[in-house]
This record gives sequence, C-alpha cells and structure tokens, in this order.
Amino acid sequence: MWLHSGKPIDEESLEDFVGFVYIITNIETQRQYIGKKLFKFKRTKTVKGKKKRLLVESDWRKYWGSNKTLLEEVSLFGEDGFKREVIRLCRSKGELNYFEAKYQFSMGALESDVFYNEWIILKVHKAHLKKVDF
Repeated sequence: MWLHSGKPIDEESLEDFVGFVYIITNIETQRQYIGKKLFKFKRTKTVKGKKKRLLVESDWRKYWGSNKTLLEEVSLFGEDGFKREVIRLCRSKGELNYFEAKYQFSMGALESDVFYNEWIILKVHKAHLKKVDF
C-alpha cells in the first residue's frame, strides 16, 4: 500500500498527475530509498500493419523500486517490513525527474549508507519547470 500524507493513496485524485516521487523505508533498519514512478507509459503496438501508440498503466501499485539490494531485502523480510510513501505527486515527466533528484540531493542519498540509492541520473531543462508550483 502506498501512503500519501500518512493515509492510503486516493486513486480517484490521481487523474491530473503523471507520476510520483516516493520514499521506501525499511521499518527495522530505517534505511531508505528515494525514487520516482509513472502511473502510465507509452507503448507502441502494430495493428493491421500500422504502428499505434497506446497509453498503458504501469505496475505502480506493486512497485518496490529498482535497487537490487532493496528488492532482495523486501523478498527476505517481506513487504510488511517496509513503508512506501508518496512524497510528491507530479503533473509532468520533467517535474517528476526534477523532484526525484532534488529530494535525493537534499536528503544526501548518495552521501550516506542510510540510503539504498547508488546513483542519480538527471536530465531536466528549465522549460520543464515553467508550470510547476514550488
């Protein structure tokens, strides 16, 4: 279950958003992982010889991050040993990329063993943030 502001996420309120920045916490060790996840993504499918672009729902409900160590610990200790929190809902991919990196840098995700994060990849242009409410 994903929490947002301490409560289970309200799926009906997600229509205006493309994804979210999250933090997953190991309840026992307090070790954390900061990441991002899209609600939907584009897929190309060939229909009657023509390529069509489709919007497909992602696996965000069951998602546990991309870090191998985190995933090993989730399977070892079980999902109940972790807390998944949405820390920001985002309206664009640019906003999503920016805030994932912003949280990773501001919380020192690469500077401490408290975090599972091992790298930060970022490509954001100033124009991506014109409509963002800071």
